[in-house]
Amino acid sequence: MEEYLSLILVAVGIIVVFAILYFVPIGLWITARISGVKVGLLTLVLMRVRRVPPRIIVNSLITATKAGLDLTSDDLETHFLAGGNVPSVIKALISADKANIELGFKQATAIDLAGREVFEAVQISVNPKVITTPKVAAVAQDGIQLIAIARVTVRANIQQLVGGAGEDTILARVGEGIVTSIGSAGSHKAVLENPDKISKLVLQRGLDAGTAFEILSIDIADVDVGVNIGAILQTDQAQADLKVAEAKAEERRAMAVAEEQEMKAKSQEARAKVIEAEAEIPQAIAESFRSGNLGIMDYYKMENIQSDTDMRESIAKPEQKSSGIKRDKGDKK
Repeated sequence: MEEYLSLILVAVGIIVVFAILYFVPIGLWITARISGVKVGLLTLVLMRVRRVPPRIIVNSLITATKAGLDLTSDDLETHFLAGGNVPSVIKALISADKANIELGFKQATAIDLAGREVFEAVQISVNPKVITTPKVAAVAQDGIQLIAIARVTVRANIQQLVGGAGEDTILARVGEGIVTSIGSAGSHKAVLENPDKISKLVLQRGLDAGTAFEILSIDIADVDVGVNIGAILQTDQAQADLKVAEAKAEERRAMAVAEEQEMKAKSQEARAKVIEAEAEIPQAIAESFRSGNLGIMDYYKMENIQSDTDMRESIAKPEQKSSGIKRDKGDKK
C-alpha cells in the first residue's frame, strides 16, 4: 500500500513540475535575459493565462531588439490578440528599415490587420513586381480587331496599402487604357508598327491613382490581329436592311392584294345591282302593258331597235357577246 502511495505522489509531483514549467517558462525567460530583452517572468506567466504563446512574442522581441527596433512585449501581445501576424510584421519592419523605407509599427500592424501581406508588400516595394494582363481585345477605327497582352511593372506604395485598390484594379485600368488607345488609332497597321504608343498613352492616364501600387512601366508583350469587326458589322447591317426591305415589300404586296380583292368585291356588287335592275325590266314592261302606257306596236318597235343594236355590236366585236336585253320567245308569241 505504501508503494502505491509513493508512486502516486511521484506522478503528482511530476505533473506539478511540468505544469510549473509550462506556466512559468524559465528557459524562455533566461533566453530573453541573455539576448538583452527585458521581460519579466510574471509577464510570461500572464501571457499563458491570456492564451498568448510566449515563445512567439519573446522570439519576435529578440529579433526586433537585435535589429535595433524599439518595441515592447505589450505592443506585440496586443497585435497578436487583435488577430495579427507578429513574425510577419517584425520581418517587414526589419526589411523596411534596411531598405530605408519609412514604415512605423502602427502602420505595419494596420496593414497586417487590413488583410494584406505586409512583408510581401515591403518586398515588392524593394523589388518591383511584373503583372501580366490577360488578352485585351480592341477595335481600331478601320474595323480591324487587335488582341494585345501587356506586362505591367509595379512597386508597392506603402502609404496606400490601407484602403488602396489592388492588382485587379490595376489590370482593369490598364485594359481600359489599351482599348482606348487602340480605338483612337486610325488604322490597325499604325498600332502594329508602333506598339509603344499604347504604352505611352496608357502611362499618361495616371492609372495608379488611389491604388496600393505605383506603375513603373507598361510594356506591350504581344499584339495579334483578330477578325474584321467592321466587315462583320456591315454584313449584319446589310442583312438587317434586306429583311426590313423584304418585310416592307411583303406589306405592300398584301395591301395591293387587299385593294384588288376590295375592287373585285365592289365590281361584283355593281354587277349584282345591274342584274337585279335588269330583272326588274320585264316587270316594268308588263306593268306598262297593264296600265296602257305601252302598246304592242311600241314594244315590237323597241325589240326591233334592240335587235339592230345587238347585230351591229356583234359585227363590230364578234368575240364579245351582246350585252343587250335578251328577247323572250314567249313574249313574241
